[in-house]
Amino acid sequence: MFHKEGYQIIMTSFVIAAAIALGAEYKLEDQYILKMVLQLFALIQLVLLLQFFRNPKRETPINENHLIAPVDGKVVIIQEVFEKEYFKDQRLQVSIFMSPLNVHVTRYTMSGTVKFSKYHPGKYLVAWHPKSSELNERTTIVLENENFGEILYRQIAGAVARRIVNYAEVGDSVVQGEDAGFIKFGSRVDLFLPLGTPLDIALNDIVKGGVQTIAHKA
Repeated sequence: MFHKEGYQIIMTSFVIAAAIALGAEYKLEDQYILKMVLQLFALIQLVLLLQFFRNPKRETPINENHLIAPVDGKVVIIQEVFEKEYFKDQRLQVSIFMSPLNVHVTRYTMSGTVKFSKYHPGKYLVAWHPKSSELNERTTIVLENENFGEILYRQIAGAVARRIVNYAEVGDSVVQGEDAGFIKFGSRVDLFLPLGTPLDIALNDIVKGGVQTIAHKA
């Protein structure tokens, strides 16, 4: 199963890969090695693209007392920081880095109402750069419910990612685990939680979006 954001790119890439493979087959009959290299290259490119846009079906164990991982990836930051765009106070930041091999779907970490949603154009620094969360292309979304209050998550593009897709619009009622967007070719998602929120993950853990609990209500 593939994400809808990849349909057009997948179809275009399939046509290009088929054209390369067939062209090599008929035009390079006498150059076996070159023909095989081109055909293998076309196949690998197509497989990698399918990998990028896969969207595995996942059953979210909806629990109003839990926050779930919004994406697949590795926990690279857990620290108290000053969040200056929306809260303008100290928050607990949890950042999850997505490699090009991870599923790139963003899912709602909790059910609630979208209170804030803003897109910021920007640079394409590597995702682990200290300033990437402030300078890179990104979206900032705030969800609110009775149990956790306001939770902010930020989709951040990296050196490879070139488009962030965000489905959250102010006023929407959203359901934990549902599709919230997509970062084309990966990068990072930051969560900003109330101080003292008990975490169920640790630095360098590998998490699974849409199913794994990352924090719970105190």
